[in-house]
Amino acid sequence: MLNVIRIVTVVLLVGFTVSCAKRPPATTPPPPTTAAPPVTEAAPPAPPPAPTPTTTVVEDRTVVPVVPDEGVSNRPLEELNKLLKPAFFQLNSAELDDAGRAVVTSNADLMRKNQTWAITIEGHADERGTAEYNLALGERRALAVKTYLVSLGVAADRLRTVSYGKEFPFDPGHNESAWSKNRRAHFQITSK
Repeated sequence: MLNVIRIVTVVLLVGFTVSCAKRPPATTPPPPTTAAPPVTEAAPPAPPPAPTPTTTVVEDRTVVPVVPDEGVSNRPLEELNKLLKPAFFQLNSAELDDAGRAVVTSNADLMRKNQTWAITIEGHADERGTAEYNLALGERRALAVKTYLVSLGVAADRLRTVSYGKEFPFDPGHNESAWSKNRRAHFQITSK
């Protein structure tokens, strides 16, 4: 029986070897020859395009072209922050009145011309009321200004809000004249 297995194994091996030997080797056609492209010098890079005006839709839905203000953006931040005026509020109010909207609109024009600026809107209150109440009121004021700026076409991702309540008054006095200056949204350019 062992001899039969050996014979069968030898026959199978010979058959396998013969069948493999009869197959022609696989050939692949050579790749087509092409001429190499001529070597040319690369053209110098094109100059950067001039700033293109963007458009912004303002409250009355008219389109306003926005052109970067090159002269302003080169100034130091201390100077630039003097260009943005604060918006003032009535007692216990976070609503922008006509005068406040005019100030914010003017600031928005400057912000749209300098679209790389990041702005922090600080909400402030006068000294009357609790610290908690004034912090909440300052936050509502800052958010009201941010919402209005966004409606004027200033990108929301450029705006940050913070409330200081009564902590940083413009005027340290203790009368209505001082308090009216302290109820405000103050603008601070944090990067340009």
